[in-house]
Amino acid sequence: MQIEQIYTGCLAQGAYYITSNGEAAIIDPLREVQPYLDRLERDSVKLKYIFETHFHADFVSGHLDLSKATGAPIVFGPNANPEFKATIAKDGQEFPLGEIKIKAIHTPGHTMESTTYLLIDKDGKEHAIFSGDTLFIGDVGRPDLAQKAAHLTQEQLAGILFHSLRDKIMTLPDDVIVYPAHGAGSACGKNMSKETVSTIGNQKATNYALRADMTEAEFIKEVTTGLLPPPAYFGMNVAMNKQGYESFETVLNNGMRPINVNDFEAVVEDTGALILDTRKNGVFYKGFIPQSVNIGIEGDFAPWVGALIGDVRQPIVLVTEIGQEEESVTRLSRVGFDNIVGHLEGGFESWKKAGKEIDSIHRISTNQFAEEVKIGKSKVIDVRKESEYCAEHIQDAYSMPLAYINEWIKDINPKEHFYLHCAGGYRSMIAASILQARGFRNFTEIEGGFNAVSKTNIPKTDFVCQSKVLQKSN
Repeated sequence: MQIEQIYTGCLAQGAYYITSNGEAAIIDPLREVQPYLDRLERDSVKLKYIFETHFHADFVSGHLDLSKATGAPIVFGPNANPEFKATIAKDGQEFPLGEIKIKAIHTPGHTMESTTYLLIDKDGKEHAIFSGDTLFIGDVGRPDLAQKAAHLTQEQLAGILFHSLRDKIMTLPDDVIVYPAHGAGSACGKNMSKETVSTIGNQKATNYALRADMTEAEFIKEVTTGLLPPPAYFGMNVAMNKQGYESFETVLNNGMRPINVNDFEAVVEDTGALILDTRKNGVFYKGFIPQSVNIGIEGDFAPWVGALIGDVRQPIVLVTEIGQEEESVTRLSRVGFDNIVGHLEGGFESWKKAGKEIDSIHRISTNQFAEEVKIGKSKVIDVRKESEYCAEHIQDAYSMPLAYINEWIKDINPKEHFYLHCAGGYRSMIAASILQARGFRNFTEIEGGFNAVSKTNIPKTDFVCQSKVLQKSN
């Protein structure tokens, strides 16, 4: 028996590859399936099952392409009603795999079809659970994502989750290994650990939601308090996972279509495409195609695309570093952005050599910022998460998290200058590119962000956690 966690940091997502005696199962596969096919061939094993813990909201699973390529059935838990052929497991149903068994345990609450898969080894011992979004390390699945589909409130779903955890998960032996679908950084929970593997016993001792003396009412209150609004693309990803989607190969072929520099502007205009520049922020600010939005491929690319662009149907043309075209398309497809028209042939250098119009972002060093800023008079906008702002921030700075830029941008006064920063420059450059694409040029972005600012004598505050509210000046 072999269990391998295949963790994708950009999505904070864990897929699982299990083999026993020449047979394999894959749980919650990523969109691109060729790596799984290569692995199956290398190990000389036959894929027997594709298990889905639920209809994922934060990424598009590769279950359909993988089933088509291998003939392996897709298995969902009770209450699932996909619009394609699948095996709907009964609660407690066992699936033989080589010398082991995989048992479906229906654990609704995050969603009503959520199912945990229990691995029973060849000796009949309960060895590990693949808990999907039911149980994370340090947290549990948020109960607010499936309200509409389930016709229930988040409080009702939280109550159902409480009983799933108490009656079906916490009753398992303490030494059972816990393999969740996500870790820290995922928007599917609020308190996830950086660890990606644990045990039932450890979670009983450390997970706030599994306290032995916790009442159902206390559980409901704790898991529903402090939930941030889900990103706009979540519902669209659920629909794709439930209804079906374009094959990854088709999406990749479209995205890998080169667009000549002389045709680029016409393609953008004809398709209504958004120009997405995936280069590093330290390169982007020096020169880019006007109206481009910068979301660097080397950061949390896919989640930010999903959160800020929102509509997965939005046509996109890519500007990437040479050689990063395929990776950019792949990571977009993971969150359902399949309408990729193509990419600029030759990258930004081809645009520059053609003498086309170029824009840039006004970025200054931290030292220059320290010389210019006047605390109490200068306006400073901090686009980090509110929790980061609360830990420490520039005195009198405004907390305007990047995730909500589409809401707070309307309050920006185009005639009043402001400074813009995040932790290191990745998120503030995203914000800067969006602001500039929408006509705002009255700002200065800070190189190095708060990480660099924290090393200066610029006054900072670490005891005020009530965010300043940005109001548009007349």
